[in-house]
Amino acid sequence: MRPAGGAARHVRTARSAYRLPPAVEPPGGAPARGREVVVTGAHGGAGTSTLAVLLRNAWDLGVLRRPARGEPAARTGGRPLVLVTRNTAGAAARATAAVDALADGGCPVAVLVIVSDGLPDPQAAAYRFRVLAGRAGAVVRVPFIAALRAADDPAQVELPRKARRAIADIKAAALAAAGVRPSATPMWR
Repeated sequence: MRPAGGAARHVRTARSAYRLPPAVEPPGGAPARGREVVVTGAHGGAGTSTLAVLLRNAWDLGVLRRPARGEPAARTGGRPLVLVTRNTAGAAARATAAVDALADGGCPVAVLVIVSDGLPDPQAAAYRFRVLAGRAGAVVRVPFIAALRAADDPAQVELPRKARRAIADIKAAALAAAGVRPSATPMWR
């Protein structure tokens, strides 16, 4: 997904290729990085692409890969990073490894998003998430949304109230991490 306002640059490392957001100023003078976030998954199937669609002005980096030696785990262009994970024990372990890799590269996690699979967190996952809460700017839980399983386009799904609130919380935490104060005009539509 690429927001309007300039061409993205492609970056290739030894193990992966991904797009960097454009470094352009949109009309109106507000910096692009003040309205965009970078979304990456701690593992496959975390819901990264779906969340990027729901957030609208988001760069989907896909699954976070181990960087080549000397390379950062993610390049955000100064935009806040949202790390997405499921609520299973294995997913929590991968989220811990992802937070470690990002911290080693000097890229803090602005928002850790924990996407529910419809069941309570296993004890091992709950423990890891409590530990990770101190290492991320904010932790937001997204409830299980059955309608997304059957939808071709997540943007067309009528989200339940709890899910809409979670998306709004992610946006607010990302804006706060970017140092952008909320205004009367919503940054995301």
